[in-house]
Amino acid sequence: MIPLHWFLIVAAALFCIGLYGVLSRRNAVGILMGIELMLNAVNVNLVAFWRYLDPLESLGQVFVLFVLAVAAAEAAVGLALIIAIYRNRDTIIVEDIDLMKW
Repeated sequence: MIPLHWFLIVAAALFCIGLYGVLSRRNAVGILMGIELMLNAVNVNLVAFWRYLDPLESLGQVFVLFVLAVAAAEAAVGLALIIAIYRNRDTIIVEDIDLMKW
């Protein structure tokens, strides 16, 4: 049986990679991918704690399904916003997008 702290280390590594992707990318699609990595790290934590604390209840799985639904909605809305901004501004570089300026 794999110890709990290994799952936590993997989740922390995923979260750090996602955070680095969000903070270092200039492209909006890359930022969305970093956010997805961070949400997947949360899912790994939820499943690991569910498995090690109380595997008879399905509370951890319900939380994972909720996070997956939020991630899917975030991806759909985020990509729709990126497409709309690209059509108006012809760029998806985050620093070049100033909607307050004309």
